[in-house]
This record gives sequence, C-alpha cells and structure tokens, in this order.
Amino acid sequence: MSQDVMEQKEQRTTRDREPVREQPRTQHAPQKPERSRLFLVLVLVAILLVVVGGITLLMRRSQYKALAKETETLAVPTVSVVHPVAESDSEDLVLPSTLQAYVESPIYARINGYLKKWYHDIGSRVNKGELLAEIDTPEVAQELAQSRAELGTAQANQNLSQITASRFEGLLKTDSVSKQEVDNASGDLAAKRANTQSAEANVRRLQETESFRHIYAPFSGVITRRNVDIGNLINAGNGGSAQLLFTLAQTDPIRVFVNVPEVYAPATHQGLGAYLELQQYPGQKFYGKVTRTADSIDLNTRTLLTEVDVPNKSGQLLPGGYAQVHLEVKVNGSRLEVPVNALLFRSEGLRAVVIDDNHKTHLQPLTIGRDYGTTLEVLQGLKPTDWIVINPADSLDEGVQVNVKQIAQPPAPAPASTGTGASSGQGNPATNNGTRPPSGMPAANPNGNNNNRQPAPKNQ
Repeated sequence: MSQDVMEQKEQRTTRDREPVREQPRTQHAPQKPERSRLFLVLVLVAILLVVVGGITLLMRRSQYKALAKETETLAVPTVSVVHPVAESDSEDLVLPSTLQAYVESPIYARINGYLKKWYHDIGSRVNKGELLAEIDTPEVAQELAQSRAELGTAQANQNLSQITASRFEGLLKTDSVSKQEVDNASGDLAAKRANTQSAEANVRRLQETESFRHIYAPFSGVITRRNVDIGNLINAGNGGSAQLLFTLAQTDPIRVFVNVPEVYAPATHQGLGAYLELQQYPGQKFYGKVTRTADSIDLNTRTLLTEVDVPNKSGQLLPGGYAQVHLEVKVNGSRLEVPVNALLFRSEGLRAVVIDDNHKTHLQPLTIGRDYGTTLEVLQGLKPTDWIVINPADSLDEGVQVNVKQIAQPPAPAPASTGTGASSGQGNPATNNGTRPPSGMPAANPNGNNNNRQPAPKNQ
C-alpha cells in the first residue's frame, strides 16, 4: 500500500510539474509570428526607402537635365528678323530738304539814336525802297547844322580871298604891289577854296549819315522778324541779334538745296525737272527745276550740292519748312530698303546681321545709297530673301548661334508713277500714287499680300 501511495505521489508530482514545464512552451510559442511580422515590416520599409530614394534621385536627375537644357536654351539669344523691302523698279530720285528764301537779309542801323516809329510788322509784304522805320537822331542833326555853318564861314573867307587876289592882280599891272604880294593872295585863295571843299564834304557826309535814320527795304519781300519797338536805343553797326532791327526775306521764287549722291551726279544738271511734296499739302506738287549745281563732290558726304528753284507766287511755301524733293532722274535698277535700326557701325565699316539656314549670324558689309530718315537704301550686299536682325546687339559676332523671331513689316511698295505735271504748283492726286510716302516708308501693297517673302527659319 505504501507502494501505491508512493506511485500516486509520483504521479501527482509529475502532474504538478508538467504544467510548470509546459507553461513556458505555451508562452513562447506565439512570439515567432510576431518577430516575422516585425522583420517583414522592416524589410518593406527598407525597400520603400530605397524606392523613394531612387525616385528622388531620378527626379533630381531629370530636373538637373531640364535645368541644363533650359540654361543652354537661354544662353542662345533670340533675335527679331525681317526681310529687306524691295523698292520700285523705276522712280524719281527723292531727297529730303529744307525750304529757304531766295534772298534773306538781316537789317541793322547805320546810325545811333532812338526808334521813332516803325511802319511794318512781321508778315508784311513790302516793296523795294519802302520805308520800314524811322530813327530819331538829334546829335547828328546838330552836327549837320554846325557843319553847314562852318561851310558858310569857309565860303565867306573864300569870297574875301577871291576879291583880294583879283585886286592884287589889277594893282600888279600898275606896279602898285609886288609880285610876292600877288602870289601870297593867290595862295590864300587856294587855301580858302580847299577849306570850302572840306566843309562841303563834311556836310555831305552828315547828310548821308542823317539819311540813315530812315530804314528802307533793300528788296521786295516779306518781313519775317521785328526786334525793335518805339523808344528802343539803336546802336549803329552789326552788333548781333541784340541790334537786329528787321529780317526781310524774298520768298518768290523759293529755293531748296539737296545733296545728290555721287552715283546720280552725272544725271543731275541745270534745267533738270523737279518738284516738291509737303506733308501739309497732300496731293499737291510744286514744280520747279534745277538752276545750278556745285560741280564738285563734297569729300565729307560724297554728294553733289544742287539748288532747285520753285515759283511761289501764292506764298504757300514757307522758308524753313521740310519738303521732299523729287528729281526727275529716273532711277532704275533693283534696290532694297532696310530700317536704320538694322545696321551695325563697326570699325571695319557698315554691317548688317544676316541669319543663315543654320541660325548662325553673318556680318554682311553694305553699300548705302539714299537716306530716307527711318530707312536706308541698300545698293549692294543684301538679297530680298535675306533675313536681317532688327536692333542687333553689339555682342553679336560672326557665327553666333541664335533663335529667330519674325516680326511684322510693311509690304513691298507699288510701282511708281513718274508723271509730267504742269508748273502750276497744283497736282492731281490720281497721278501721285507712285510717289514715296514721307520719311521713306514704303507704300501699301494694293493686293494686300506679300507672296515674295520666305517664312522665317524655324528654330532647331
């Protein structure tokens, strides 16, 4: 029995121990999947970080490439280009000029005094010899009176000497006086005659001086300036604008001076037909002719100075006005116009920046003809299909890569109509369609198209 008790104790001990032994097994068994999950999460986080880092690096690399490409693009300058404008095949030689009076004279005083009265103001048309003003000269009047008195004294002394000499010559015949006394009397008479002549000359001088107190018009014309008023102190002589009394201009005919380029000098001669066009008189032509040339080329401008006289009986043409002079030279040939802001002034000469098909610059030398103000005539160096840069930078040099941008430009001008009007100064607008607009701007194409132009080269 004791053995059974012992076995039961052992079984109890074994049962008591078994839970203790199995308890750790039951507690550690669920930790394996938790560790697996944690490891998997860490691996996923690492992979995610690697992917995000890779994507970030790729994005940064793409941004760096885009920035580099943009930097390269910005480093290439963009220029505006236009075509040269073709001029008409046949037209008059058009040159700018300024109207001038045929004769213009400033009038000064020849005597000191005060202005007593003036008779004509600006804009007054006067005839030759007409009285313009009168100067009060009391000092000269007193000097004239004194000189006349001195002349009377000299004449009285001469008369006395004449009587004395005549008497001595009569007494000499009777030997009442000596020959020496007769010679003395004759010498005294000669001296008194000289004094009389001197006094007469002095009177005439003062009379002439006093006559200058009246200011007369030296020629027929119009008063363009009056600088004095009643009571002003007048000083004799040309003392500048402060002493200028009047300015008188003869405006019929009126003259203009133009500088004809040397290439057209052989065709410019006396008697050549010409006419003027003014912006304030649209549609009118004022006809005249070439009266003279300098017959010499100016070394500085390489031009021939030419004078054109135009009748101006109506007085429409005013001195100092701007006019375009059309010389009937009949300019023929192919010529182009370019804006003045398309030119580069280099030490080696005048250049235009031309863009080739590869978008590279080329500095093209030019031969310039006429100057129209905003545009210039090009005789050699360009073709109508060339693209030239507007407002080129000084940094542009030969072979520079650029981007191009075409800008709008006026169409080519219509063919010119030369016409032969009368010299009445009135023009028919219908016969004036072919003349060049002011400042050399080309006329509008009546068809409204520009088929001769090539499209701007596209950026590569």
